[in-house]
Amino acid sequence: MIVGVPKEIKNNESRVGMAPAGVFELVKNNHTVYVQSGAGEGSGFFNQDYQQAGATILDTIGQVYAMSDMIVKVKEPIAEEYRLIQKGQIVFTYFHFASSEALTKAMIASKSICIAYETVEDEEGTLPLLTPMSEVAGRMAIQQGAKYLEKPVKGRGVLLGGVPGVAPGRVLVLGAGTVGIQAAKMAAGLGAHVTILDVNMKRLRYVNDVMPSHVVTEFSSEFNIRKHIQTHDLIIGGVLLKGAKAPNLITRNMLKEMRPGTVIVDVAVDQGGCVETTRATTHEDPVYIIDDVVHYCVANMPGAVPYTSTVALTNVTLPYVLKLANMGWRSACNLDKSLAKGLNIIEGEVVYEEITEAFNWEPTLV
Repeated sequence: MIVGVPKEIKNNESRVGMAPAGVFELVKNNHTVYVQSGAGEGSGFFNQDYQQAGATILDTIGQVYAMSDMIVKVKEPIAEEYRLIQKGQIVFTYFHFASSEALTKAMIASKSICIAYETVEDEEGTLPLLTPMSEVAGRMAIQQGAKYLEKPVKGRGVLLGGVPGVAPGRVLVLGAGTVGIQAAKMAAGLGAHVTILDVNMKRLRYVNDVMPSHVVTEFSSEFNIRKHIQTHDLIIGGVLLKGAKAPNLITRNMLKEMRPGTVIVDVAVDQGGCVETTRATTHEDPVYIIDDVVHYCVANMPGAVPYTSTVALTNVTLPYVLKLANMGWRSACNLDKSLAKGLNIIEGEVVYEEITEAFNWEPTLV
């Protein structure tokens, strides 16, 4: 199979779909890999690194799409890429279709095979291709939240860890999944007081077992959320519904109950956000303020640490890329039920139920 790795062109996205180590494995399996010139530079991988691994370097993104059977990338295609995607071409990337009707319609029109990293699901019900980016984003959420709590950027002026004689900052984490646990771990490491909410008691018991005593758990309810947003300095949105739009746990009118300078980091922004006032931002212009509440809603947070993110992503996607390349998508998905759950759109037909539900469409092949 011919596998193409284009340069990401989304604003401030420095990750690349495959590290040279992944290219090496594909070439070892007798596949051809085309990498767009400069695609890996943001992650610290250069053309010669890919050439040494066996890739052929192409000058333009158009060449990569035109000459490849499968495209392996990081972020969903943006408008400039829609016309480049070919009928029957496999596109393997993060799509998050439920948050963008325009993207969904464009991929339906392309008649391509859209396999979404974020809906590949293993036998335990975990999302192996989303996990490493969720780990990165969860940890980054605390780094960014701590920074935007500083007064020069309109935060409350609170140091998360406090100092002797001054109480530490308070962090509220919505969701005890991968993002939430990683955020709680980082916040606890800084010495902050952490409250983590979830509706899954099994997850809360796990958090209670593994976290230090200054991380406390509570059942997630509107009552408890309204109570805690009044006293917490940093709020992390880490709620995920597999392949579906995130629920709005914090509404616009609830912002008035928060203290001025409270910071919200909504990691769920890729799936529409779990805060009603969330709108996607970029690393170039990451925050905005509504009702004196600072919102950090960057849709590609791991893109700020591209070396770590690219290597972590390649580690988990490569086995699936090899299966797709070695067997073709039909055989690979027939034999690997985890990979089959990544199928979202097949040659113009939506086959992932949560997408049709997100837009209130009639189901097609679901």
